[in-house]
Amino acid sequence: MTLLRRALALGVGAILATAVACGHKVSNQVTADGTVELTQVDVAPFVSGRVVRVTVDEGAVVRRGDTLVVLAQSALPADLEQRRARVSSAEARLRDLQAGARPAEIEKAQADLRSVTAEADRAERERVRLEPLAAAATVSRSQYDAAVTAAHAAAARRDAAAEALRLLREGARPEQVAAARAELATVRGALAAGEATQGDLVLTAPMDATVLGRYVERGEVLGAGEAAMTLGDARRPWVRVYLEAPVIPFVRVGQLAHVTVQGLGGRSAPARVVSVATQAEFTPRVALTEKERADLLFGVKLDIGDTTGTFKAGLPATVTIDTTSAGRGLP
Repeated sequence: MTLLRRALALGVGAILATAVACGHKVSNQVTADGTVELTQVDVAPFVSGRVVRVTVDEGAVVRRGDTLVVLAQSALPADLEQRRARVSSAEARLRDLQAGARPAEIEKAQADLRSVTAEADRAERERVRLEPLAAAATVSRSQYDAAVTAAHAAAARRDAAAEALRLLREGARPEQVAAARAELATVRGALAAGEATQGDLVLTAPMDATVLGRYVERGEVLGAGEAAMTLGDARRPWVRVYLEAPVIPFVRVGQLAHVTVQGLGGRSAPARVVSVATQAEFTPRVALTEKERADLLFGVKLDIGDTTGTFKAGLPATVTIDTTSAGRGLP
């Protein structure tokens, strides 16, 4: 353990020596300049449509749920009406099956049964009357056969009418009712899908935010997934600064800092380091000298602890990181 501690001490000493040798002063505070940014969200539709209304302009402040853009699809209204009509038809069919036959239908079936029963009785009496006459050859055999056929046909009509009356009284079969319920569920699902599509054509703000960008105008066709607006959450500002390599070993996630914005009269706010780049990159294009552009820097992102919306996107900010703090939360 003594050797390990000695090696760690030598390693830290080597880092400090390198920093000093390179002309960098390492202290308990690291200062860098950056630009205030906001957490951004692109608002885009799930389906394509033509823009019929844009309710806000760039720079506007919106609340969660506010309507931003309204789209339209020319065939959607007629399609929704057809789907609603199919739902109404399926509901009526299911109600009809569940209610069973109406009294008037049963009375008509009973009257039909009485009529065909009377006809069957008459035909059977005629057959019975002709049977001994045919045996005595008083009437022809063909005449008797015709009476037998008529009696059988009348009896069949009577049986069919009796069965129809029985089915009316029993009502619809369970299988028919189940099929009607399934059909109703299907058309209701189709209607819900159409209404969901209609709802997707109205783009609303997902949060309280500021409109950072507006990319559509009335009459344009917006594709699915194509951004119509970009919103920035002013209650969640952040800043990214770029630090030189020698100071990166002393900057860790969770360390406290404070951010000062000169454009707001030197107003400052607490901040916290939320990410430290693991790979170096070239100096950003805002660097002024060739020497600065040749340096390799590490990006460090800090969340700013201000929810008032005062820190606007694009404001230049100076960040001071306390390298002695270790992961405590924002005050």
